[in-house]
Amino acid sequence: MNVPELLESAGLLVPEGIATENDLTINDVWEYLAHDEWEIALDLLEDLGDAHPLPLAFWETLGTAAEQMQLKTSAAWCHWRHYETRHGIIRVDLTLLPATESRRQTPFSGAGALRPMWNIGNRTPTGDPTLDIARLWVEHTPTLGPGERSSARLAPLTPTQWRHLQPGATITMHEDRAIAGTAAVLEVLPPTA
Repeated sequence: MNVPELLESAGLLVPEGIATENDLTINDVWEYLAHDEWEIALDLLEDLGDAHPLPLAFWETLGTAAEQMQLKTSAAWCHWRHYETRHGIIRVDLTLLPATESRRQTPFSGAGALRPMWNIGNRTPTGDPTLDIARLWVEHTPTLGPGERSSARLAPLTPTQWRHLQPGATITMHEDRAIAGTAAVLEVLPPTA
């Protein structure tokens, strides 16, 4: 399929009546597609998908369209949302330690590339703490550096190990054995797929 067909196919999965925070609807998507405004239509479809749970096929199709348009961040976000639809959403308020207290000295990309370890309270059979891996997507900012704070989303390598988390819990981020940051769990939602 070409890009307009992919965007149209994704749009057909959006129920009538849902709207973004700015009251934009699927009718606005059709208008942008009619004028070959593919990137705007893609952005609006992403916003509609964030406003209402949509099926795996929606995010998969949008991801393919974004790849064909060579929009790397949009493609990465659509694949991220596809993962969350299948495995659930974990949102946290993350605070990194300052550079004087951490090995990290530079900012990292917030677009899901970093795969730190997390102490989420799991233990080995002998009672020692284990560290579980989850990719990290920082919300509302392209990078996050030492001493900075932001809301973020986590995509666990083994989602079943994270099912016990509840809002209000505090977990720690590790890039090695030392603590790199702390995170307060804001939201844990089950899969919608």
